[in-house]
Amino acid sequence: MPPDHNLDDYVDAPAPHRHSPEGRPGPLRIGLGGPVGSGKTALAAALCRTLGPEYDLAVVTNDIYTTEDADFLRRNAVLPDDRIEAVQTGCCPHTAIRDDITANLDAVELLEARHPGLELVLVESGGDNLTASFSYGLVDVQVFVIDVAGGDKVPRKGGPGVTAADLLVVNKTDLAPLVGADLGVMRRDADAVRGGRPTLLVSLREDPSAAAVADWVREQIRARSVQPA
Repeated sequence: MPPDHNLDDYVDAPAPHRHSPEGRPGPLRIGLGGPVGSGKTALAAALCRTLGPEYDLAVVTNDIYTTEDADFLRRNAVLPDDRIEAVQTGCCPHTAIRDDITANLDAVELLEARHPGLELVLVESGGDNLTASFSYGLVDVQVFVIDVAGGDKVPRKGGPGVTAADLLVVNKTDLAPLVGADLGVMRRDADAVRGGRPTLLVSLREDPSAAAVADWVREQIRARSVQPA
């Protein structure tokens, strides 16, 4: 018999609302997770370009042995260099975002100290599998990115990343005709496993501003601003 898997083993409860030592609400922290090549870094870059003029924004990237993703963001000048911090996990990506979040917390706190007015921090995980999820001690909300090239079966495979993330992004919809993926099936299956949580089907090639995802982020920031302390 296959082992039983409890979603609670992979997803913890949201943490209490964070405040700065001065009592000011801290920045909203959004985790970006997903498999290798799904478009996490491209999405982070798009959100920086779109939301950077509106919000005081910074990014933490995770790679196992390199600073590849942070270097990509710096080369593309999506933010000033001092707003981008790289974490080299040296281990499975989900370990550093869920099991031992110390290095990522240190990176976030460094950015907060460097930029006291921060309103938004994106924390991009290294490429992982469908069990990847963030600790809510590290982030406030989670976005999980999959791509059409993986096939239209991916949403129904489930896993905490697909089922429990606050937002599921199905990227590279422009590739659907090339790989024989049915976007209607992906939408249907995602809705079936996500318990009413939102799913967005996007193509960052066709919309490099990631407008729909940026709108979702704006809504999270607005919702946070009206939450009681």
